[in-house]
Amino acid sequence: MIRVPADAENAHSSSVESCPSLRDVHSINPTQLMARIESYEGREKKGISDVRRTFCLFVTFDLLFITLLWIIELNVKGGIETTLEKEVLHYDYSSSYFDIFLLAVFRFKVLILAYAMCRLRHWWAIAFTTAVTSAFLLAKVIISQLFSQGAFGYVLPIISFILAWIETWFLDFKVLPQEAEEENRFLIAQDASERAALLHPGVLSDGQFYSPPESVAGSDEDSEEKQDSEKPIV
Repeated sequence: MIRVPADAENAHSSSVESCPSLRDVHSINPTQLMARIESYEGREKKGISDVRRTFCLFVTFDLLFITLLWIIELNVKGGIETTLEKEVLHYDYSSSYFDIFLLAVFRFKVLILAYAMCRLRHWWAIAFTTAVTSAFLLAKVIISQLFSQGAFGYVLPIISFILAWIETWFLDFKVLPQEAEEENRFLIAQDASERAALLHPGVLSDGQFYSPPESVAGSDEDSEEKQDSEKPIV
């Protein structure tokens, strides 16, 4: 008896386990395959996936939250109109929070344009916005005098920094991998449906195996002939 080497068995088992999705797809009947393909096509027609929509919603939350904190900071310092004129018209890099608000607007515009309107499937846009945000905030914290202005000197830079990196993590580890997985499943299901159509070109109907019932009239004639043969000959 020929024994298969252990390495060959391990390699074969790993190759079989590495593609369970393909085996599962081929085990599904053609009706279920077509239903899955139609569901994937419906998602494509929607234009944007659910996880990408959640990402865009979080980007919008980033802008609104920073705006809210900035408005609260303006109101705390002695009135919105007076402080707004001081921070915007007489902008000072070392003491103004207006640039942190503009940084949130910059992130919102770039990310919505790239991942909602252009439906980009790469991380370079989020990497660019996060790098600009991190570099600007680090420079502002080191050079400016924000820490001497109370709690908002800590809150606004830290919150802005954290939100930018959460957006990066969410896109890189949730949005892009999940969309790639869904696209891969769609391609596998489409390939399996094409193979099933080639192997089984048509579904057999009930009429192809129709067997007519026995004739009633024929059975009556046979019984009459049998009775005539059994009558005695006079």
